[in-house]
Amino acid sequence: MPPKLDYDALRAQTMGAGNDEAVTVNTRALIDKVLARYSGEWTTLRELLQNAADASASKVTIRFETLPSPTVPVPQSPEPSTRLKHVLLHHTLKSMIVENNGEAFQDHDWARLKKIAEGNPDETKIGAFGVGFYSVFADCEEPFVSSGKEALAFYWQKDALFTKRLALPNGQSTNTTFVLPMRNQTSPIPPLLSLCQFLTSSLTFVGLESIELDIDGWTIATLNKKIAPSLNLQIPKEVDTKTREGLMHVRGVTKEAAQLDARWLKLVEWKPKAATNNLKDAGSGSTVRGAHSTQSLRGFFSKLAPGASNSAALEKVAQEERQLQQSLEEDLMGESTATVFIHVNKATVRTTVNQNFATELERATKKPPPQHTTVSLLSASYDEQVASSSGAQKASEIPRVFSTFIPTNGKGRIFIGFTTNQTTGLNVHISTPSVIPTVERESIDLNNRFVRVWNVELLRVAGIVARVSWGNETTELKERLARAVKSAGRKCIVKEDVAAVLPEALFLHNTFTWNESTPSAEVGTLTEEAFWTCNQKTTIATLSTQGILPSSKVRISPEELGFVEDIPTLPEALAGVGLVKKLIDYGVITEVTISDIKLELEGKALNSLQLERFLEWLGHKARISEVDGVMIRSLLNVAVANDEDGTGRVIVLTEMKNFLNISRIPPEMPIPPSTLPFKFTKKISKADLELMGFEDLHLLPWLRWLVKNVGGRGDLSADYDITTSPEFASSVLPVISKQWDGLSQSSKATVLELLTPRTVIPTKMGMKKPAEAYFPSVKLFDDLPVIIGVQGVKEKFLSQLGVRKTVKIGVVFERLVDRTPDSKTQIPTSSRKWSHVDLIKYLASVRNDIPSADINRLKSMKICPAETESLQPTQEHYLVSELFEPDQALRRLRLRTMQWPGIYRPESNEGRFLAFLGLRLAPSYIDLIKIMSNAAGNQDTELRDRALKYFIDYHQTKGYSQFDHSSVTLPYLPVQGSEKKAATPNTCFSNERASFLGFDILRRDLHVHALKFGVKPDPPMAECINRLSKDPPQTKHSAREHFAYFASRLSDINDPYAETLSGAPIVPVASKSKSLASPTSEKSERLVHIPPRICFLGDGEKYADIFDYVDFGHEANTFLLRVGSKHEPSTTELTRLLVREPARIFSVLGDARYLELLRSVAASWRTLKKDKTLVKDMRNAKCLLAYREISSKSSKGAVEDEEDSGIKAWELANANQIVIVDDIITYNLFKTRLLAAPMEETLEDFYHSLGAHEVASLLQEQQSIGIVAMDETLALKLQQLIQERSRLFLADYPSESIKHNAKWIEQNLRVKCVRSISLRKSLSGYNLSHTENRSAVLHSEKPILYVTASGYDMFEVSQALVPVLLQRSKPQSMFMLEMILESSLPKLRSRGYNVARLLNQKATEARIAEEVRKQQLDEEQREMREREATWKETQATNATKAQKQTSMPGVFPDSPDRQHPDGSRQTAAINDEPNMSRPRGFLSDISRQFGFNRRPSSHADRGTRGIEAPQEDAPVPYSQGDVQKPQKHIHPPETVTAPHQLQQNLVNAIQASRAHNSTSVASQPVVNEVKETASYCDARPGQDISYIGEITDVRVFLSNTVAANAMPAAKFLAANASALKLFASVLLDCADIFALKRNTIHIYYDDAGSTIAFNRDKALFFNYRYFDNLHLPVVQQGNKADAVVYWCVVMAHELAHNLVSDHSAQHSYYTESLVIQYFPRIASKSAGKHPSTSGATTLALLPDPLRPRQLANERHLDID
Repeated sequence: MPPKLDYDALRAQTMGAGNDEAVTVNTRALIDKVLARYSGEWTTLRELLQNAADASASKVTIRFETLPSPTVPVPQSPEPSTRLKHVLLHHTLKSMIVENNGEAFQDHDWARLKKIAEGNPDETKIGAFGVGFYSVFADCEEPFVSSGKEALAFYWQKDALFTKRLALPNGQSTNTTFVLPMRNQTSPIPPLLSLCQFLTSSLTFVGLESIELDIDGWTIATLNKKIAPSLNLQIPKEVDTKTREGLMHVRGVTKEAAQLDARWLKLVEWKPKAATNNLKDAGSGSTVRGAHSTQSLRGFFSKLAPGASNSAALEKVAQEERQLQQSLEEDLMGESTATVFIHVNKATVRTTVNQNFATELERATKKPPPQHTTVSLLSASYDEQVASSSGAQKASEIPRVFSTFIPTNGKGRIFIGFTTNQTTGLNVHISTPSVIPTVERESIDLNNRFVRVWNVELLRVAGIVARVSWGNETTELKERLARAVKSAGRKCIVKEDVAAVLPEALFLHNTFTWNESTPSAEVGTLTEEAFWTCNQKTTIATLSTQGILPSSKVRISPEELGFVEDIPTLPEALAGVGLVKKLIDYGVITEVTISDIKLELEGKALNSLQLERFLEWLGHKARISEVDGVMIRSLLNVAVANDEDGTGRVIVLTEMKNFLNISRIPPEMPIPPSTLPFKFTKKISKADLELMGFEDLHLLPWLRWLVKNVGGRGDLSADYDITTSPEFASSVLPVISKQWDGLSQSSKATVLELLTPRTVIPTKMGMKKPAEAYFPSVKLFDDLPVIIGVQGVKEKFLSQLGVRKTVKIGVVFERLVDRTPDSKTQIPTSSRKWSHVDLIKYLASVRNDIPSADINRLKSMKICPAETESLQPTQEHYLVSELFEPDQALRRLRLRTMQWPGIYRPESNEGRFLAFLGLRLAPSYIDLIKIMSNAAGNQDTELRDRALKYFIDYHQTKGYSQFDHSSVTLPYLPVQGSEKKAATPNTCFSNERASFLGFDILRRDLHVHALKFGVKPDPPMAECINRLSKDPPQTKHSAREHFAYFASRLSDINDPYAETLSGAPIVPVASKSKSLASPTSEKSERLVHIPPRICFLGDGEKYADIFDYVDFGHEANTFLLRVGSKHEPSTTELTRLLVREPARIFSVLGDARYLELLRSVAASWRTLKKDKTLVKDMRNAKCLLAYREISSKSSKGAVEDEEDSGIKAWELANANQIVIVDDIITYNLFKTRLLAAPMEETLEDFYHSLGAHEVASLLQEQQSIGIVAMDETLALKLQQLIQERSRLFLADYPSESIKHNAKWIEQNLRVKCVRSISLRKSLSGYNLSHTENRSAVLHSEKPILYVTASGYDMFEVSQALVPVLLQRSKPQSMFMLEMILESSLPKLRSRGYNVARLLNQKATEARIAEEVRKQQLDEEQREMREREATWKETQATNATKAQKQTSMPGVFPDSPDRQHPDGSRQTAAINDEPNMSRPRGFLSDISRQFGFNRRPSSHADRGTRGIEAPQEDAPVPYSQGDVQKPQKHIHPPETVTAPHQLQQNLVNAIQASRAHNSTSVASQPVVNEVKETASYCDARPGQDISYIGEITDVRVFLSNTVAANAMPAAKFLAANASALKLFASVLLDCADIFALKRNTIHIYYDDAGSTIAFNRDKALFFNYRYFDNLHLPVVQQGNKADAVVYWCVVMAHELAHNLVSDHSAQHSYYTESLVIQYFPRIASKSAGKHPSTSGATTLALLPDPLRPRQLANERHLDID
């Protein structure tokens, strides 16, 4: 990052030491550029008219002088119109003269006229920038000005503008005249209509009163302005006259009327093209020069406009235009006149600004801000617009001369003295002389900070004035309406009054409607904002149907509200006006609200028609959800209407609750007073009425009201009494009957409650209660009250009312039944005609008509006798429900049956009626159970069996199957094996195998009917399990039967049951309490019970000695499998047994079978280790089998042969007592003292996971390394071999087994040769040690492999490397690596190793790079041969010329082959060292381009660590001597060295480079004493670096100081791997440029010193520290261009050292020659990447690499 410069200090230094120089200005160019801002139309005239206004002129005359056409002759006609027409069509402008009668120029005016950008200092004047006058140079080359007694002429001398001033003699005109000769004599006469429109608008706000336009002596137009006296307007109190920022305060507003009179020739409105479009004049063409192209554009776009109607409209307009132009052409000299009246509202403004603001504003405008200013608004009044007239046009049309003057369609303009392009958005012009425009004065400046504040405040003043104007206009309208009402003698305003002022109000609204202003929309926004916000009230006055009212009181009426007429609403014509739309959008004017309507309803009563409309409107609003229930209720609470039916009734809507639904109640019926009359609701839907809160008048309330008002109560007359009027009752009953089926049960009950106790039924015996009336069909007696006169009433309704269809039971008994008195009977004794059978038959015939009360009475009367055993009736009578039907099956059950003579048929009418009265058809389920239980208890087996048979026979037909048998608690079922014992359905079962568990079994003959009785086949499983657990089988045979029964019910044994049984001791097995070696006999064996989960099925050949095995047959075994037994124990069970009883298991199984058991556990260890408790127990228990080798030799310390191994003694031990033999050599040293795990991979992994240690992990080695050998060749070869073969070795290993990959080996592992290696081995935790000599060993902490210089054992090398390469080292891995290292590549290929795939890529890359380098070298050799031939041919011919020349262009004057001053000649040998100065010319340009041509720094502070950026400029990469001063005497001419010889020398220098073959570079610093002039630096710092790895084929070295103190090699490579790769890629690119062998490039790093690179015996070393600080951030972003250029120069410097060792002038010569020779390749290489953004390499900062971004204290020097 470059240093931050203090520009303030730098500027102060420049101001103190620099020379004063004036800035020159090209006046012509300056004026042209200023005029480029003045591109608007009529710019020159505008500025001259403004100058006239500033000079207080009242009249301005504009004269155009023309030149005749050189091609079209002047017509000879004496008609003025013909001559003037010719002038307009064919003449060109000669000059323009503008004359005004203002004040003559003073000295300061003449002086300011000659200065650009020095405006009028008068703050009351408009001119500000001092460039307006110079707009005359747009058309005029040398203007001339005369004013008063002096004149001034402008003229040019080249690009400089000069003036000459002349004093005029007395008697000359006192007016001010500007004479502007046209620069271009072919300029046409400007469009007259457009010019007159501009002049008309120019009179608007300036002080001019008259403008006259002449052409060649003809007066074309005359414009005059008259102003009436002004009128002060009253500013309302609520208007805030201060602007938002407080800079301006409106002190007063005046209103004045202005009159503009215009007189012009009709020629002004004539369009030459329209009049001559049919002429064929070749001289003039079809279009006049300077004429507008409006017509042509209109014609063009009319062709594009679609639609016939559009074409017709355009054609009509075109036709009218043609007719107008035809009439104008006939009378071009005719005069037209027009007068326009306008209103101007002018505000006087006082400004208040602080000093700072005033200063900034004066700086921008060259004048101080005024203390007082004005803001004017021009608009056309409605009355004055109507009064405006024209002598040439209709009164309703605006003359074309004034078409741009009258503001319409929101196109009012901002006037800054004159009109600008900025519109106001209103139909109002706004003028203020103090507004600050842009330089071209076409718009308001809203960019500059202080200017913007000033202009914004002025725009806000315009908004305030607009608000005051609006208030004044609306006040006048209000007063006019008041006068109209008073003159008509009325008290209120009517529609006609509003219609009279509506056009004027519409005009006013359109005038003050804001549209978007252009080009800056902010202008309109600011004025509109001030218009609304300056008033404290949010409303404005506007026209309504009740006159001028505040907008807050005016409403919008979206529909006709015929029931309220006094709410002030907007006239329909105003609703669409923009201002009104904004009032609506802002919420100032709202629609008619409920509150408004409520207020109106509170004030008066509605008539019938208004009430009907009100209800219709309210229902509609409720339907479309515009009013809610609260609003509806609030309106109804205040609404009152007069019923105009003649009754004088007042309808209070808040009391109305219901409406009449004629589908329920006819409209002619009387209704309650809370119900709305039907005539008001007949047009309103039911849904709308319900939304308004009214409820449908239902039958029940209406009937209740009728009943409540009977007997003369209420307002009902006797004609509407339902209890006394048969006619009214006959009309009400059909209404009720019609709705009866639709009523709810509660409503029906209410109706019955209202009618049944009252005489509402008309009969022939009079009005009767319903229970006293009979249907006409009842004819049993003649004196019954039968219904008459009732039509359309449903029979069902009358029946439910209680109207009878049958005679009462009491009457029947009184008149028809007669029996012998019986004290026990309840039948009356007045008749003896009928028996109980006759009575039943009669009642059955009229069953459907018997009232429910009579039926209930019959059920409670004892009317039927029972039968005796002889089937005779008993004397005693019973209730029907106490008897059974007469059936033989029931008689056999000894039940009481009804006496019935003859055959009893249950399906007959009598049978069904008796069943209805309660006659029992069969005994109930409970009754039948009681019969059987009592019979069983009384030992009456015959009755019990009959009942059982009846139960079975009628199980389905009598419904016994529907009962819950489990609820029976009475024992009635016979049990198998005992006739006397009875059981309930829950306590006996049908499966006889359940008897083994002690359960009762149903009698065998009833098993087929067990389900009918509710008897289950098997008892509940829970109970079975409970009994089995309490009483397990005592013999194997019993166990077989028990378990077989449970096996038959496996589906009933769920998981909880199975879990319970698996732990219950239910399995009988032989006891193993005795010795396993002497089992007891079968008879004497003692049985014990064990849970099923710990016993196994089968013979148990494998583990029968340690587990219990049983076999009860296939069926019983199935049950045991379900409850937890297994065929064989699981691994988990075996493991747990091992943990609990390892000694017993080992004693039973022996070592071989115990090992087999351990193998099965190890195979399942992945699953077993999930059980944390089990793992913990295994680690603590002595359950692992290990062996200790006992030597077979008797002598101690003797080494055993491989075939004479020791004896293995097996024993159990904890895991932490066992070692895993992963280092067989170390193990053999201490094996007699170690417990070793079986040497099987699976068991080793298993033991290791439990905590067994590997021998290698216990091994502690103490290395004793000898001194390092001088010759590292052996180490380098071994290192290269390891790097190459490690890829092959690791290819077959999975990634998770690899500890370090081949890339890590290449980058980190180093090999060193030492004199001797001694190794002492010991085991941690064991008091054992062994010392031996080794030929190879790996450093204990660093990745350094030491080998003995005398030779090494490859197996020991492998033994040292495998722990580094793999996570776990094994002997076979060491043997494999040994084989790979010792075997040749062909041998490895023959053994199946894919040598080509693994090593081919690296070799291929190196081979390609070497081929490219050789091609480049061959190409250079060919070029040198060609150059040599060319040199020899030209040498002879150029010899003479070369002697006469002192120097040659492009030749280095300090080349080695130049002659010495003594005339001697020096050859260009490689070892020559000529005395040379620094070359110049082409190389100097290159050096400057790349940033190297800078002066060297002193060496005073070299000793400081790091690098410091210089104070002035960045240093060069090498220290150079001071450039020698040129000699004054002239050297004799010299010859130059042949180019091919120079190139050959350069190639030789490149080819001389070689690779560095040592792993370190160590040298002492050398400083040679130089006696000659200091032209070079020959200091050489010492080097102490060592090889640490290789990055992309480039060897990397690290300073030994850094490695020892700050950053080890591994850490350095890990931290800088990616950056080193980038540096290597840059260096390899540079090597490719020079066709240099890649292995000659080396990278090194040191943390101190100033060496960028050095050459060590033709091997090139480059310092990574400089790349890290100079180029790494840029290269990381993908831009290598600067880095390639920089390091190419560095490389060229070091290559030159292959020719010259010291830093002499000759070395500099060869360095620069290399750069020049290979410059195209350097440029091509840098261009092929990313070019430098700066164009030169920047070497500004070089911070210390070990302290990033920290400045060092030394310039970087070229010291090798």
